[in-house]
Amino acid sequence: MRGADRGLTFTDSDAAALAASDIDLFFLALPHGAAATYAQALVAGGKRVIDLSADFRIADLATYERYYGKHHAPELLPSARFVLPELTAPAWKTEAKLVAAPGCYPTSILVPLVPLLRAGVVTREHIVVNSYSGVSGAGKKAEEMYLYVERAESIKAYGLVKHRHLAEVEEQLALHTGAATIIQFNPHLAPMRRGIATTITVPAAAGAGIDRLYAAWNAAYAGRPFVQVLPTGETPDTAHVVGTNRVDLSAVHDPRTGNFILTVAEDNLVKGASGQAVQIMNLWCGFEETAGLL
Repeated sequence: MRGADRGLTFTDSDAAALAASDIDLFFLALPHGAAATYAQALVAGGKRVIDLSADFRIADLATYERYYGKHHAPELLPSARFVLPELTAPAWKTEAKLVAAPGCYPTSILVPLVPLLRAGVVTREHIVVNSYSGVSGAGKKAEEMYLYVERAESIKAYGLVKHRHLAEVEEQLALHTGAATIIQFNPHLAPMRRGIATTITVPAAAGAGIDRLYAAWNAAYAGRPFVQVLPTGETPDTAHVVGTNRVDLSAVHDPRTGNFILTVAEDNLVKGASGQAVQIMNLWCGFEETAGLL
């Protein structure tokens, strides 16, 4: 079937037929579980796959099953690559056949924290993350608490202690920084359609000031088009990132508590999902990183 006036082609979503097609790369925007089944056939057919579900974001099978239940393609986990373009070493572009695109909350946490932990600017203990998401973060789930009419003029915490994205964040913090890192993650549903605002409270390492923090960020993200480091005290606003593939960051130091407070904003539907997947495709296929995204 061909989309009227748009040149779009629609086919049955038969995994075996798609694996035998002449298409080189597939995006999987499916629920966890279903994505793994498609990935099995597509990878076996020699296709490159970018998965937006959680099925290949967690390398440890036991951890995945503790948060999501039975995995339907565990044999693919060792070869899957979790790719957050600004942080993942570029070897993935030649090694991978199956790429896991990061989740929306994890992107807003890993981007600010990883460079600071690598540089020893902050400690690993007592990290508290409060994140606020628009209702579109729930996808098409039809539950009362996710309906915008229920969230308007109302905000609430949910998924405390064991939100599914916690497993992804802590595993990636360990892999990127070389040591286990435990965080307190407190997600909230906010009265907005889209966007994520994350505030991270993290103790400063001994002798580390705000200049050292900004130096670590600027070194990590120099030349990266989708990370904008704002001046200290100028906090990001979700209104300024909605519709973009950008993450905005800023930080302040509280001399009274000895903490840094990191503030982050992104669009959960773009940098937190589809835009990041396109960014990964661009890098994988040798296109300009910003193609279709600016």
